[in-house]
Amino acid sequence: MNRFSTYLGRSIARFLQKQTRGYMLMAVASPARMRACLRPGDVVLVEGDRRISGAIKYLTQSTWSHAAMFIGDPGGADLIEADLREGVRTIRLESLLHLNLRICRPVGLTDADRARVIAHMRASLGRTYDLKNVWDLARYLLPQPPVPKRFRRRMLSLGSGDPTRAICSTVIAEAFQSVRYPILPLIQSTTENDVTREIFHIRHHSLFAPRDFDVSPYFAVIKPTIEAGFDYRAVQWARSDPAPATTPQAAIAHS
Repeated sequence: MNRFSTYLGRSIARFLQKQTRGYMLMAVASPARMRACLRPGDVVLVEGDRRISGAIKYLTQSTWSHAAMFIGDPGGADLIEADLREGVRTIRLESLLHLNLRICRPVGLTDADRARVIAHMRASLGRTYDLKNVWDLARYLLPQPPVPKRFRRRMLSLGSGDPTRAICSTVIAEAFQSVRYPILPLIQSTTENDVTREIFHIRHHSLFAPRDFDVSPYFAVIKPTIEAGFDYRAVQWARSDPAPATTPQAAIAHS
């Protein structure tokens, strides 16, 4: 039975990892500019062009379906990610550059803690997704599962309980929590001696989604074009484009 479940799980994983048609790349940063902008410890969010991407984006109500961490290994490995079929592995940045990306940088993270976070990611290499749990995979088969909004995030955390199971945002959340760096903690306000304090409570790592690094108040969104010194006056527009309106009346006429 376990052998059949594993076979069926692998078949579903292959189906979910197939690319969809009609994906459109909107980012304009060159590969060289993207690479020059990245720093070790940055979280790279990926829009995704696979079948599973649509389900994750629907469940999390977000543009982002996948996350990886940039480690900038001089040996050639750029990022660590958790792949549905291959598990936690290293990949090159170039493998993602055909997709829309967003860089999220932890603010104020010390060099020592950054090294610990990356070491935690390296120690996670080889962890796999439990493909025997077919029901754990089947929830992604529908692009828009008919699930009430309040239960959608919980669907991402369902699993067999296997400690080697890994999902992309889960393993990254574990790494940051290992140095107690906040992502989206539960915050409780308490008042003592007329002094109000905020107490942070760690949210379980299995409940994190890629979008959480985007909306987190503790991660800065880094845009390579702006970091490189963007000047709108240097943009070369196509001659066939309509001339810009120069007065409010002209703008109304063009609208």
